[in-house]
Amino acid sequence: MKQEYDSKLTAAEIGTLWFQYMSDSMVLQVLTLFSHQVEDREISPVVEYARGLSQDHLTKITEMLGSENVPVPNGFTSEDVELAAPRLFSDPFFLSYLRNMGRIGLQRYGLALTSSARQDVRNFLHECIRTSAELNEKATSVQLSKGLYVRSPYIPTPERKEIVHASDFMGSLFGKQGPLLAMEIDHIFVNAQSNMLGKALLMGFSQVAKDPDIRDSLLRGKQIAHKHMEVLSSMLIKEDLPAPMNMVSDVTGSTVPPFSDRLMLYHSTMLQAAGLGNYGVSMSMSMRMDIITMYSRLMLEIGQYVEDAAQLSIEKEWMEKPPQAVDRKELALSR
Repeated sequence: MKQEYDSKLTAAEIGTLWFQYMSDSMVLQVLTLFSHQVEDREISPVVEYARGLSQDHLTKITEMLGSENVPVPNGFTSEDVELAAPRLFSDPFFLSYLRNMGRIGLQRYGLALTSSARQDVRNFLHECIRTSAELNEKATSVQLSKGLYVRSPYIPTPERKEIVHASDFMGSLFGKQGPLLAMEIDHIFVNAQSNMLGKALLMGFSQVAKDPDIRDSLLRGKQIAHKHMEVLSSMLIKEDLPAPMNMVSDVTGSTVPPFSDRLMLYHSTMLQAAGLGNYGVSMSMSMRMDIITMYSRLMLEIGQYVEDAAQLSIEKEWMEKPPQAVDRKELALSR
């Protein structure tokens, strides 16, 4: 006898689809503006490819949530973008933004896939992983062709295999530290690069925000990104390794908002949350105690910012409530 399986969406699947809808609805508005403003003929097709992915994701997520009568969030719409606004970011910034999108997508979709069981959700996430990799490939190829790609630092090629014998190989909090390992260099470099992109994005957002509270939050986010960029870059510089280039020159002097304050606050929070995930992975791949401690400290600062930004969103009555479990105690007491 064929065994029947419950095909209802699990909490993990509903949560993944709900938050992905919110993110894609936001990104779609951002990419719609980028598509309207981009001038470079090599960069334009990459923007259009990413924009098409977001549109496709929204359609498929709506179908899957609808199959279980799960309310689709309002998310963000064309009312959150002003296509007539002057340019705020350069074409090369668009490319860096897209490459970072591909990186974040690969991480999030891969994690979501491991906790999903329903076939249509798994098929969707498989496709998201494939297209995120393709987006990263397209953006990287154009950056390389234009000389815009900043490579991770080079180190001397190891001449032989070695076994660790020294007990202080992982260093200590205050004592002498050994050289950075290749994986530590990679994660420090990528995190510094991500913070440079975040700083440029939030600098632009803070220039155009209308609400003083939102402007203050965006400025705080920019300052955090700048501080983290300096902390991470200094670790590379101490080892005589190159740090990523600053991106502030990719932000224009416009003060006319191309996006709603609500969208910009949500985008800021999403970036910082992605940073938390990046730091967590980087910490797990590091062996030096001072690096592990550094990531712990940086994560605490981001966590506080995300909490405060979420509270601000609640105060403005902008936050949509995510799907959640039933409060059984409240049900019992309400009778």
